[in-house]
Amino acid sequence: MARKSWCESNDPNFTAKAADVVGLYVAPPAKAIVLCVDEKPSIQALERAQGYLKLPNGRALTGQSHDYKRHGTTTLFAALEVATGKIIATHSKRRRRVEFLDFMNSVTATFPNRKLHVILDNLNTHKKNEDWLKAHPNVQFHFTPTSASWLNQVEVWFSILQGQSLSGTSFTSLKQLQEHIDAYVNAYNDRAEPFVWTKKKVRQRRFKGRRITQL
Repeated sequence: MARKSWCESNDPNFTAKAADVVGLYVAPPAKAIVLCVDEKPSIQALERAQGYLKLPNGRALTGQSHDYKRHGTTTLFAALEVATGKIIATHSKRRRRVEFLDFMNSVTATFPNRKLHVILDNLNTHKKNEDWLKAHPNVQFHFTPTSASWLNQVEVWFSILQGQSLSGTSFTSLKQLQEHIDAYVNAYNDRAEPFVWTKKKVRQRRFKGRRITQL
């Protein structure tokens, strides 16, 4: 069955911003690195209760109950290198501007003397960083249109991380959760491949007075 996707965005500069981001995917600048950056906040270290249910026929059904203990949360900062699909990631307790810029410092150190084009969503901590950008003239920020963070490829990777590594897992400590994620990132990078972006245009059309973004 054919399937269509759409997203509603009221960004008056949608077309220009979308074209900028998609252009970096399909025709990246020569000798430059294109990175997709974002955060996955408040990943919980949940210790899930294990157990079994005795059935009337005498058999036992093993599994997990809905009871769990909380052992804290971590915020994962991640940068996806578009050309290779590899991930740079680090953990943080918080998601403020200072943590974002600390992560960007580590990213720039990974690619010394390279021109970096960084795709970001419109989170307020991603903006108004002119002083940092002046100190890092090789870095240029590109922002997805408002309500269109799905244009950022790292969001695809966060979905993969959730589905393949985090859903249904149980951890006895925050450290164990962080080590689990780090091990997944290392294993993922060993077999990483770039995402294939085939959509060269993202169109908007009017629908009952609203602008709908069609993929």
